[in-house]
Amino acid sequence: MRAGAKAIKAAIIDLDGTMLHTVPDFELALNGMRADFGLAPVTAEIIEPMVGKGSEKLIRDVLALDYDAARIDAVFNDAMAAYQRHYLAINGARSTLYPDVVEGLQALKALGLRLACVTNKPIAFTTPLLAQKGLAPHFELVYGGDSLPKKKPDPLPLLQVCRDFDLAPSQVVAIGDSSNDAEAARAAGCFVLTVPYGYNHGKPVQTINSDGIVDSLLDAAKLISVHNSTSH
Repeated sequence: MRAGAKAIKAAIIDLDGTMLHTVPDFELALNGMRADFGLAPVTAEIIEPMVGKGSEKLIRDVLALDYDAARIDAVFNDAMAAYQRHYLAINGARSTLYPDVVEGLQALKALGLRLACVTNKPIAFTTPLLAQKGLAPHFELVYGGDSLPKKKPDPLPLLQVCRDFDLAPSQVVAIGDSSNDAEAARAAGCFVLTVPYGYNHGKPVQTINSDGIVDSLLDAAKLISVHNSTSH
């Protein structure tokens, strides 16, 4: 965090790979979709690097294991409908909270920060999942990948939160697990912190251009507390 910067007043937190380990849910839903097309199941190890860029990209990547581009285009709408049906049926069934997520959210709120959840997950999956895992009450705002015209790594969702909160981007930190979060935050002019345990499209978290790697959301709260005590 940069010396002499403004105090941080809000945090924008990612969902998949940051607050929740959701790959086991993706595995169930994607393999349900694949079974509908007579395709063999794929493992969580294959799926994990594909997660994070939105459902459309995920479906195309999973189908590309078996189909060429023309075939993918031909079946895409049916595949997306099947995937959404399977995902809604199992949403949250096998996903688990990462350590210190709830404690971290509580600590961020105790610092006086306003909290938003911005994810590339469709909002129809996001809202019930946050409620089911007890996370919904912590967030004033929630935007899914289809809530706005563009999704991360585009800065639009982060800039929208800044407008909603009436804060300059320099007063806002994004916390996530992938280059999507960092690229969006950098383009928006926000701070960005990354957690080391998420997905990041199969690449090491150290390759991400962030303001720091934090072991958990609780550690993020501690770092922000120190930053705010020395800022103006």
